[in-house]
Amino acid sequence: MTGTAAETGTGAGTGTGAEREAWRRVGPEGRRFLRGRKSAVARLAAWSLLESAHTFLGGYGVARALDDGFLAGRTATGLAWLAAAAAGALLGGLALRGVFAGLADLVEPLRDGLVRRAVRQALDRAVGDPVRAPGAGAVSRLTQQTEMARDSFAGLVLTVRSFVFTAVGAFAGMAALAPVLLLIVLPPLLLGVAAFLATLRPMAAVQRRSLDTDEALADRLGELGEGLRDVVACGGQAAAQDTIEPLITAQERLARRLARWAALRTLALGTAGRLPVVALLAAAPWLLAHGVTAGTLAGGLTYVVQALLPAIDSLMTALGSAGTRLLVVLERFCAPPHPPPAAAAGKAQQVTGQARTPAAAAAELRGVTFAYGRGAAPVLDALDLVVRPGEHLAVVGPSGIGKSTLTALLAGMLAPDAGTVLVAGAAARRTPDASGPDLRRTLLPQQAYVFTGTVRENLTHLCLAQDPGDAGTDDDRVRHAVGALGLDGLVERLGGLDAEVRPGLLSRGESQQLALAAAYLSPAPLLLLDEATCHLDPRTEERAERALAARPGTLVVVAHRVSSAARADRVLVLDGTRAVCGTHAELPSRSPLYRDLVGKWNETADG
Repeated sequence: MTGTAAETGTGAGTGTGAEREAWRRVGPEGRRFLRGRKSAVARLAAWSLLESAHTFLGGYGVARALDDGFLAGRTATGLAWLAAAAAGALLGGLALRGVFAGLADLVEPLRDGLVRRAVRQALDRAVGDPVRAPGAGAVSRLTQQTEMARDSFAGLVLTVRSFVFTAVGAFAGMAALAPVLLLIVLPPLLLGVAAFLATLRPMAAVQRRSLDTDEALADRLGELGEGLRDVVACGGQAAAQDTIEPLITAQERLARRLARWAALRTLALGTAGRLPVVALLAAAPWLLAHGVTAGTLAGGLTYVVQALLPAIDSLMTALGSAGTRLLVVLERFCAPPHPPPAAAAGKAQQVTGQARTPAAAAAELRGVTFAYGRGAAPVLDALDLVVRPGEHLAVVGPSGIGKSTLTALLAGMLAPDAGTVLVAGAAARRTPDASGPDLRRTLLPQQAYVFTGTVRENLTHLCLAQDPGDAGTDDDRVRHAVGALGLDGLVERLGGLDAEVRPGLLSRGESQQLALAAAYLSPAPLLLLDEATCHLDPRTEERAERALAARPGTLVVVAHRVSSAARADRVLVLDGTRAVCGTHAELPSRSPLYRDLVGKWNETADG
């Protein structure tokens, strides 16, 4: 969709609508950000007032130096007024130093907030749709676009602030010298500014499509880079080139469109910056004939040429480039808010209740076929399976037979080539607009997820947010989980629930124990363990599996030991030709593979 919009170059009406939508989304966020930093804005404004004084003294000092000094034959007075104007320049330098110090209090918090939001959005997308997890486009947002927003915001604040307070000083000076100067300078100035503002929305629309194309190009290049060796080996260079060239062509076309809009912006700049000078010079005879002194006229020209013209030039350049770029970039970070904990809790109750009703299986596969790539042999072929609510199911089979593929299908990480996968009566894969974790199931892979944080945080990160008044109840649940899985010794060795966990110092078995406890505390009614106990000794594994099977809900375990299958209510055997499901007692007579596995296990146990 991104690439299509960029390549076709949708019309101005669409761009204008998108621009309004961008302002609607970015505006409230921007106002909230500034309201939270009123002191920084106030300090910036206070230092900027000194710039207004510098601008005022620049033109007023020239006017007084001519009228009251040099033209009146009083050289000392003229020099004194020029010295006052020079002192104003020193005052402006001091103000600029304070401005940059205040600017950091606005810019750095913005950049930090955008980085946090980019990470949160990427994680939400990865959890919501693991197959389409963010790739190079997310990296571009985290690095290039956050720095782009930071630099654009800093430049915009500096430029807009400078224009506002420079204009205040210049207009105040003209009013003090001769109010008629404002009647001559303001009309062409406002005309040029209006012409410039008319280019902002179309330019922002082009800028947005340019960023969309950039992200699409980064994603496609990332995908191509991962499979480059296979592309070359299969002679697919031409096909790969065909997927990249349209985006490069679109990016080139958008760059030319941006250049054309930049040319129009330059024309508007000329109108706003040069016409006031021309108007003032053209009106000079009339002004002098109506009592305006030569010094006043020179002061007015000083305000226009040395103050307003550079300020307008900087303002239009900043708004035309940094302003539109900032709006487009910030829009990408203003994602819809996450559902509140209360709503998430309601969803969890709904899913859990649905899973426990007799009409809905905990999980179901109907004629599911899946293969890794076109022409490849199916890993699963027309598989039918119903996992009952509250059931403990073990999945066994040789390595590479499809056990992990089955859990990935149930977790919604893969989509079947044919058939249907249901969890709690609904499609296992969620819709693309879904955000946040799927509270219907929790998947534990072989590589346990443990992060730098407290032991308590590692155990409860899959739990729903608790009310402050439920903190004691939450602690009781955590301690119960620690006891049920036999983690008392590990937690004590780590320093207690509030001790910090350093993942690199944990063994693989200890990491798996912490991850199993997190799954135990998860509200998900369906737990999927993909060899999540492979680094535990048999006794610890047994205790963990019995505890997880005893918790309310359904347990599916990819077993790497037959002893694990013996504890399950039913066992699903995948042998590459057919799938057989039954109890541990009845399967040896129905499945030669399972009979061999049990025989080898018995021989090992006897030995």
